Amino acid sequence: MSQQIKITLPDGSERAYEKGTTGLQIAASISEGLARNVLAAKVNGQVWDATRPIEEDSQLQLLTWNDGEGKNTFWHSSAHLLAEALEALYPGIKFGIGPPIETGFYYDVDFGDHTLDGSELEKIEQKMIELAREKNEYIRKAISKKDAIAYYQEKGDEYKLDLLEGLEDGSITFYEQGNFTDLCRGPHIPNTGFIKAVKLTNIAGAYWRGDENRKMLTRIYGVTFPKAKELQEYLTLLEEAKKRDHRKIGRELELFTFSEKVGQGLPLWLPKGTLLRERLVAFMKKAQDKSGYEQVTTPHIGHKALYETSGHYEKYGKDSFQPIATPHEGEEFLLKPMNCPHHCEIYKHKPRSYKDLPIRYAEFGTVYRYEQSGELHGLTRVRGFTQDDAHIFCRPEQVKEEFIKVIDLVLYVFKALGFEDYTAQVSLRDPENKQKYIGTDEAWEKAESAIIEAAAEKGLETVTELGEAAFYGPKLDFMVKDALGRKWQLGTIQVDYNLPERFELEYIGSDNSKHRPVMIHRAPFGSLERFVAVLIEHCAGNFPLWLAPEQLIILPISEKFKDYAEQVKAELDDAGITGSIDNRDEKIGRKIRDAEVKKVPFMLIVGEKEAAEGKLSVRKHGEGDLGSHTVDGFIQYFQGIIAESLSK
Repeated sequence: MSQQIKITLPDGSERAYEKGTTGLQIAASISEGLARNVLAAKVNGQVWDATRPIEEDSQLQLLTWNDGEGKNTFWHSSAHLLAEALEALYPGIKFGIGPPIETGFYYDVDFGDHTLDGSELEKIEQKMIELAREKNEYIRKAISKKDAIAYYQEKGDEYKLDLLEGLEDGSITFYEQGNFTDLCRGPHIPNTGFIKAVKLTNIAGAYWRGDENRKMLTRIYGVTFPKAKELQEYLTLLEEAKKRDHRKIGRELELFTFSEKVGQGLPLWLPKGTLLRERLVAFMKKAQDKSGYEQVTTPHIGHKALYETSGHYEKYGKDSFQPIATPHEGEEFLLKPMNCPHHCEIYKHKPRSYKDLPIRYAEFGTVYRYEQSGELHGLTRVRGFTQDDAHIFCRPEQVKEEFIKVIDLVLYVFKALGFEDYTAQVSLRDPENKQKYIGTDEAWEKAESAIIEAAAEKGLETVTELGEAAFYGPKLDFMVKDALGRKWQLGTIQVDYNLPERFELEYIGSDNSKHRPVMIHRAPFGSLERFVAVLIEHCAGNFPLWLAPEQLIILPISEKFKDYAEQVKAELDDAGITGSIDNRDEKIGRKIRDAEVKKVPFMLIVGEKEAAEGKLSVRKHGEGDLGSHTVDGFIQYFQGIIAESLSK
């Protein structure tokens, strides 16, 4: 007699099925159209193969290409398809790891004596499509550790043997499709036939296990789609992304540069880039002043003991810049990896009363973290960067109110800079791996509850991610979509019961007893460097007017009107509007074209008529002629644009 299980769908409806029914069979019972599009099944919160039998009463969500986890499964399976194609074309190669990533997938491969170059990618793509058309199923097989080791010993793949060392017997699975077998926990799509379009996008080097002392493997990046049309749309997007690349625009607009002599990952800000930074800093300081923050300044280095107390040295010391020894025996300092330990010591410099709290310390502090050279990328991954850091020390009953105020500040920043599409990610600790974190369960539960309640109170659209918390506390991360639909983590807010404990921070309560404050870490920009990079690519270098390092350029029609141009510039300078004069001996058409290329927001053309009437002929970047204005009229118009964009 068959046993029945109860399946609860996302809408709350319940259906009965025979024990051992698969997610794919359940999809087919709902509609054939749904079954054709199901890539994976989420069973009781875990993503499974859609073809895996369900043996007990379960909550079920059927995942398609429109779900992030469905797309993730699709790209994971595509990495296996890439590996199958590579093994067919280059027998004897060895494989590292092949995970899905946000924009597709990659596989790390040891090609032995063969050096792969870009010219071979098209041949590999064709082989992938050929194999995809075979519609081979992805078959999951549990295997003992002994048999798995024997398989890879016979194959001679030391990378998979290395991975097996960290796995427990009874938890190991292989996946097979066609002629390829891989060590993998899954899940995967039902069969290769779902993959209709392939593009291998890049070849890079990657050290095995990220260790520079181990072998360099070849990392092949790719992306796949269930429809050829979607690949074409993606390639068009890639071309637009190349045009918006912050490294390219930063060079063209003379914002920043890098020097091998200074060191990899250490940006040098040029005059225009520095002005851009200063405008961002001034903008944030003004908002912080209104919200009761006090500015502090801390050194670029700190005693090793400071970071041992905070826990940063234990968690990151081995992978960061190494200690700096002084002439005094045994004395060591570190380049500052975080501002928070310094701020704890500032809080601690004198006794505190409950009446003093909350205390809000803010600092644009430069910190240093060692990123491997292969991970460095323009301003988005650097070794020295400035955080718009602040730490709020408050009483436990003040946590939610302070957290909400920080959310308001983050949203104000996004509005002023044109980031309209964002999601708030509630980043919690991994309940299965608590040793990664410091502090008690009670402290974590309080902190997590405060974040979840504050986000709900503000009506934020949220997603929850386990395992994404900082080692000292949970956080709310703002995931922003740019103009190209790419997702970036920008602002972050964190609740921390642990550093106050480690630093023994105190305040005297109304009961005249000593209490621990709670610490809120927040950085709406995150890193100024990374924020500027994302902003450049979001707006393609067309910055909001208040932020543009060169807000206007005055274009005299000829040398005769240089004096009038200087007079206009002086009036604009007095009004706090920055710009320059193009006094080159060039035709006005050429001057206008050059200003358009530099993305200068306004061009003010002055000639005989303008000088005689005390006016300006105004052009706006990307829009063209705005007609004639008096200088005062233009100043009012200009200031009105800025006031509207910065209205809180």
